[in-house]
Amino acid sequence: MALLSWPAHAHDAPQNERLPIIGPAPDFTLTSQDGAPVSLRDLRGKVVAVAFIFASCTDICPMLTDNMARVRDKLGTAFGTRIAFVSITVDPERDTPDVLKEHAQLFGADVKGWSFLTGDPATVHEVGRKYGVIAMKKADGDVDHTLLTSLVDPSGILRVQYLGAGFDLEEFRGDLLSLLDEAR
Repeated sequence: MALLSWPAHAHDAPQNERLPIIGPAPDFTLTSQDGAPVSLRDLRGKVVAVAFIFASCTDICPMLTDNMARVRDKLGTAFGTRIAFVSITVDPERDTPDVLKEHAQLFGADVKGWSFLTGDPATVHEVGRKYGVIAMKKADGDVDHTLLTSLVDPSGILRVQYLGAGFDLEEFRGDLLSLLDEAR
């Protein structure tokens, strides 16, 4: 199921309407920066932002991670308890748990609410594909990939996808909180 055909920025609805429903979010079980298994189903009951990055990226991935860190700072006590971030590598061959742990520390990620995930390359690539992310290793070792951030509601339903790293951070924060309010 390719999700690229869905609107990458689904905010055409009037302000007081619910965010769109894309469909069930693809589940996954991958390995965290601490070597522990993390599944999307383990995060049920929380709003989850799922992003795809790689640690050695010198281009747009650091911008996305920094933007997410800035939004995290504005979420207050909801972050970690009711909102979680998941950053999945598109370069599992190089991004071991130790590399991802160092990457998380570089951005001051609060690992109580933010997991950086890796795993078997075939599994990681399949998870990306299910979310609509295409990743291709270049000759120099870097990875060209679709930069897609997905929001999953507390029931495990994929609701919004943002393409790129330049999306409006206040809108992103507002969407996270809107999905949280819906769940009440």
